[in-house]
Amino acid sequence: MSTKTFKGGAHPPERKHRSESLPIEYVRQVQQVVIPVNQHFGAPIQPLVKVGDQVKRGQIIANAEGRMPLPVHASIAGVVKKIEPRMQANNLDGLAIVIEADGSDGTDFMPPMDAFSCSHDEAIKRIEDAGIIGMGGAGFPTFVKLNPPPNKPISLVIANAAECEPYLTIDERLMEEFPGDLVEGMAIVMHILAVQRGVIGLEDNKIHLVNKLEAAIKDRSRGMDISVQLLKTKYPQGGEKMLITALTGKEVPSGGLPMDVGCVVQNVGTFKAITDAFRNGMPLIERGFTVSGGACATPKNLMAPIGTLVSDLVPDVITINEGALRRVIFGGPMMGPSLPSWSVPIQKNTSGVLFLDAAESKVHEEGPCIRCGRCMRACSCRLSPALLNVALNVQDLDEAESIGLLDCIECGTCSFVCPAHIQLVQRFRVGKQLLRTKKQKEAQRAGK
Repeated sequence: MSTKTFKGGAHPPERKHRSESLPIEYVRQVQQVVIPVNQHFGAPIQPLVKVGDQVKRGQIIANAEGRMPLPVHASIAGVVKKIEPRMQANNLDGLAIVIEADGSDGTDFMPPMDAFSCSHDEAIKRIEDAGIIGMGGAGFPTFVKLNPPPNKPISLVIANAAECEPYLTIDERLMEEFPGDLVEGMAIVMHILAVQRGVIGLEDNKIHLVNKLEAAIKDRSRGMDISVQLLKTKYPQGGEKMLITALTGKEVPSGGLPMDVGCVVQNVGTFKAITDAFRNGMPLIERGFTVSGGACATPKNLMAPIGTLVSDLVPDVITINEGALRRVIFGGPMMGPSLPSWSVPIQKNTSGVLFLDAAESKVHEEGPCIRCGRCMRACSCRLSPALLNVALNVQDLDEAESIGLLDCIECGTCSFVCPAHIQLVQRFRVGKQLLRTKKQKEAQRAGK
């Protein structure tokens, strides 16, 4: 099988060996969950329950009307104890609903639904009601992706099975243990979009999964044309724009979306969640994630109720060498935020929790840019990080925008390859915030 890829990128140490062969362990008994009310891109969500309410597993506890609303469900059965701001994975306090388990096992799932006999609108509504978002990290509502405007016809559905971030292996384990659910979820999406072709984009460090995936395609594809395509193991191969370019040769335009080139991309976990929503009526109430890092004595792939505090998993499920711990990261080391503690809940888009030691989290002193051009060669978006850095250093936001600041996907490749250890991606994140604030102020002045 040929191997495809994109231009640019880098090869950070994979560090997947500690958890890639470990089966998923299920965390069933938790005493409480802290469920963030807002976990997705779209309209702010408001609680529908109050302190003292009894809730069932799968019951809707928060929702809203407006732009891309998405319900939030109780992940355990119990009693609402608090509704208050709590630290979340974005390093900010956000409203959360605290549920204490009451020992019951009551559920409030939706009835099973046949995705291939229901109407298009019923299928979209099921995915919306299940609260499913993109589980690769961005948190975009899935039902919106699957309902493109008429002038954006979709011709290809892509399963993002690259899992290019170091350490993370949960997607690999999902494909190892539930290949049929991935394929069935793809077939459902292809049916909804009336698309005839689907591709599973798999990095070649997981080539051992090809036979298992192809067997699942024969068994559960519903006659859909689904294939597996190997990709070169390279970061950020799992970025959806890079994935589309590697698989199709097309390039998503500046400021555009995958639908602009006829593609829909979903993460492996998202496809499994879609299968669960139709086959079992289960909303998105549990999340698989990898626990690893040099300061973690028990690397694992876990499946836990959404809202589970990582601190509640220590020490019974996870053992941490606190003497060696230097940094806690939610997600992968290239793009995941560093948090001040691990008393933070698992969210719908949490792919990993990393406990890094001193060697893994070493911070270098920044030096001057030596104009070597490595960041430009590595940038998968074909930007000029060095020039963006110059513009931002002199606070010329207009120049930074013209160079392509808003096209940066913040993958961190430029920072990784920089010999001067300049924190480029952090500068770009701040620069984007400043640019958006500037545009908002200009719009407000123009509206007066």
